[in-house]
Amino acid sequence: MNELAGIPVSADTSSRDWPVTNCYIDAWLLILRSWGLEPAAGLGVTLTQDYEGDQFTFFKFLHEDLERLYGLLVGELSIYSSVEQQTQEQTRLGRLVLLEVDGYYLPDTRATSYRSQHTKTTIGVDSIDPTAGRLTYFHNVGYYELTGEDYAGAFHKLPQQQPADDVLPPYVEFVKRRWAPLQGRELTDAAVALLRRHLRRRPDGNPISAYRADFARHMDWLMAHPDLFHEYAFGVFRQLGANWQLLGEHLQWLQARQVAELSPVIEAAATMSATAKAMQFKVARIASRRRFDPCDASFDTLEQTWQATMQRLDRCFA
Repeated sequence: MNELAGIPVSADTSSRDWPVTNCYIDAWLLILRSWGLEPAAGLGVTLTQDYEGDQFTFFKFLHEDLERLYGLLVGELSIYSSVEQQTQEQTRLGRLVLLEVDGYYLPDTRATSYRSQHTKTTIGVDSIDPTAGRLTYFHNVGYYELTGEDYAGAFHKLPQQQPADDVLPPYVEFVKRRWAPLQGRELTDAAVALLRRHLRRRPDGNPISAYRADFARHMDWLMAHPDLFHEYAFGVFRQLGANWQLLGEHLQWLQARQVAELSPVIEAAATMSATAKAMQFKVARIASRRRFDPCDASFDTLEQTWQATMQRLDRCFA
């Protein structure tokens, strides 16, 4: 487990269906935990996930939720100079910088993209020294250091790369710890209020049914492009399953604070997460064998569980 200032920043992910969710949420989970805050309080936003026609929503903490619960202000950093220099200025002011980089140069991604695949990912930078070529950052499930050739590659300084001036600057955000975070009953009440708001913002129809209607068409495409299975699975099954995994953690946090008896919906969230993971393996077989399977049992479970969960949450929180 990585530690920062004596505070564990990595959760135990060994029992999770999805140890890694998406880069933005994972970075925030680590950042909030390192600041001694409760990440689970802000995860009611997972209720708003929809099927977007080609993927499930790439879910994120909302900036207004981060402000209300934790007193944080998030702004976009306009890049007009060197990304390194502007990141250094923000961290000098005590701010954290959320920076898009190429996962090809991140050693913590050895099992996926490191030195094998160019992929966009977001890291949370809390210190940088351009002269020494070093930065420290939050990413996926830990807190790491970037140095040497990896640092140079991340900032387009290697001889074989285009100079940084010749490429579009990355999307960058900065985080200011502006007000005191809510605590105790105030934090719980605010989290419940946000859950009610996000429950009202959920999709008008069942997103699993919408995906099911497109599934055969998706599989025709995937069987023609089996080399893109991992990218497809990330946008569909990991986003769906990880979203519900984190919704379950949010509901467990609320139940522990005696908001309501939520065991049935916590179990339902676990079912959604596990079923999405199992369906991912089925679709991997479809792609490799090029033989269609409608996955009816999986779809039946996902559809019915989504509908029943929303109905029960309506009764608890409407």
